[in-house]
Amino acid sequence: MKIDEYKRRGSSIRRKPNESMKAIVTIAVGIVFGFYIGVSFPAFAPSKIFVSTNPRGAERLPPAIIASESDFYPRRLYGRPNEDLTLKPKYLVTFTVGYNQKENIDQTVKKFSDNFTILLFHYDGRTTEWDEFEWSKRAIHISVPKQTKWWYAKRFLHPDIIAPYEYIFIWDEDLGVENFDAEEYIKLVRKHKLEISQPGLDPSSKGLTWQMTMRREDLEVHKEAEEKPGWCNDRHLPPCAAFVEIMAPVFSREAWRCVWHLIQNDLVHGWGLDFALRKCIEPAYERIGVVDAQWIVHLGIPSLGNQGNEENGKTPGVRDRCKNEWKMFQERVANAEKDYYKSVGVGSMDHEANWVTPDRIQ
Repeated sequence: MKIDEYKRRGSSIRRKPNESMKAIVTIAVGIVFGFYIGVSFPAFAPSKIFVSTNPRGAERLPPAIIASESDFYPRRLYGRPNEDLTLKPKYLVTFTVGYNQKENIDQTVKKFSDNFTILLFHYDGRTTEWDEFEWSKRAIHISVPKQTKWWYAKRFLHPDIIAPYEYIFIWDEDLGVENFDAEEYIKLVRKHKLEISQPGLDPSSKGLTWQMTMRREDLEVHKEAEEKPGWCNDRHLPPCAAFVEIMAPVFSREAWRCVWHLIQNDLVHGWGLDFALRKCIEPAYERIGVVDAQWIVHLGIPSLGNQGNEENGKTPGVRDRCKNEWKMFQERVANAEKDYYKSVGVGSMDHEANWVTPDRIQ
């Protein structure tokens, strides 16, 4: 009896590992089968859409329906949508204007072909009066009283809104354009591979501050300049290179996508922005330049510059705000870079800009 009992016990002990192995195999087969069912029969998958790679806020939409970009092309209210547009301008030019400068803007707009969408930002609230010009009836008009072009640009020129345009001109209203042709300008920009540029400024221009933006008669394009002693410790940095002014800049679509994010929402005058544009282009001293063969004149006509409420017996005015914004922007850029490099545990990988403060150019 004892011998038979030992045999039964030994047989039971040997069966236990075998049963454990069978259980493991059964579980593994179940997992593989369940995965196969989930992949082969989507009806068993969750019924709601959630795509984390969609634009923020659109995660619940199927990717194929998302329209993340727009344009300024006017459309008809009838007919087939795919037949609306007989012409799609490739470029965009914007002017921040008051009606008093209508004659100059009329002359300027005529320098831009039908390849350009014309967009006017009206700081004086007068829009319908512009319809005395035929081109105005085809232009886009946006009106908010007493705002600057950088205020408008931040709010109405988001890169996804102007995505179809290869180049974006963001110009002041007081520019003389007798020696300028927009189509020829773009040819030179392409030829010299400029991502950010401006026309050269005629030496007769008012308020001419920087040697970099002054026109040179013997060149098509220049990308560097000699400045006042002490202004350029690094020859590859502004204002001696990688620099254009904010009165008449021209951006490629790719450059503008970066620059738009650099513009500060509360700093409306854009002072100091010209020193930081280089951060959006690499190498900036090769891809930012001044087009000499197509030049303009800065007429220096005051427009918004007389605003300002009296404080302590003084009228601070717009220029004081401009100077303060310049300093604030410079500090924000420096602090942002310092914080970034500190967060990744390395020293600054960027050279200090040749920041020329407002008091040094008076």
